[in-house]
Amino acid sequence: MRVLILGSAAGGGFPQWNCGCINCQHARRGDGEAAARTQSAVAVTGDGRHWILLNASPDVRQQLDANPPLHPPPGQRGSPVRGVVLTNGDLDHIAGLLSLRERQPLSVYATERVLRQLRENRVFDVLDPEIAPRRELELEQPFELRGPDGESLGMEAVAFPVPGKNPLYAEDPAVGPGPGSRPGDTIGIEIRGEDSARRFCYIPGCAAVDEALRERLHGVSVLLFDGTLWHDDEMIAAGLGSRTGRRMGHMSMSGPEGSIAALAAPDVRRRVFVHINNSNPVLRTHSAERAAAAAAGWEIAHDGMEIVP
Repeated sequence: MRVLILGSAAGGGFPQWNCGCINCQHARRGDGEAAARTQSAVAVTGDGRHWILLNASPDVRQQLDANPPLHPPPGQRGSPVRGVVLTNGDLDHIAGLLSLRERQPLSVYATERVLRQLRENRVFDVLDPEIAPRRELELEQPFELRGPDGESLGMEAVAFPVPGKNPLYAEDPAVGPGPGSRPGDTIGIEIRGEDSARRFCYIPGCAAVDEALRERLHGVSVLLFDGTLWHDDEMIAAGLGSRTGRRMGHMSMSGPEGSIAALAAPDVRRRVFVHINNSNPVLRTHSAERAAAAAAGWEIAHDGMEIVP
């Protein structure tokens, strides 16, 4: 099994088009202190030939072009990408479906909650369900990842619920605003290849770590986890926004309730932060926050990073 980090930034990418914060200034200068990043997405393969995307970033065309294993065969139309798994309905995870519409067969996996959001917005019908079948994920039920024609891709997966929230555009009046969610709004994905002892978990959005999640992650080979913010209120403090991380459905990295502390106990061989917001100081190579994350055993993902679980 191989994992490619296609995009490691949160929604808006890095640098964000309308942001002049210190991080974005470094990225635009290209001075080596903060590398530019596209919006969060991952590709995974079990056989080196057929790939599944984990989320469809708005930057998906650029990401596929930047990674030769995902290129079409010479002189032909086609793609080694055989499907997409959606972890929630956030725009930075589903908007790329619109760029995959060129009548290319692929499977689209999502929970019923997310599939309903796609159905309710008819623009997503440009990805013709007859060519790109939509397959419902049942929580906690292992399933074999398959291409659009039912062919096996050599990987088994399971979708599991994580604390999160409905996308801002689809907040449920019955739940109310804020980080509350219903099962299926936000999920993590665990994937195993032929060597079932090696487990890879992808959780790009998470509002809190509960005991069930800690237990699930024990013994994982590679964990890609939500790294949106360093401090819960960092966007407010920097004058970059009005919402806390919790309001957006993301826990922070630091502090006694942050992800570094919350995930210190599980035995995880390799820990990598993904989905990193442009405001997060860990984007800077020489920041104290980057050093603190590294000292705690965490890596900071970058576009093009390749991992073998």
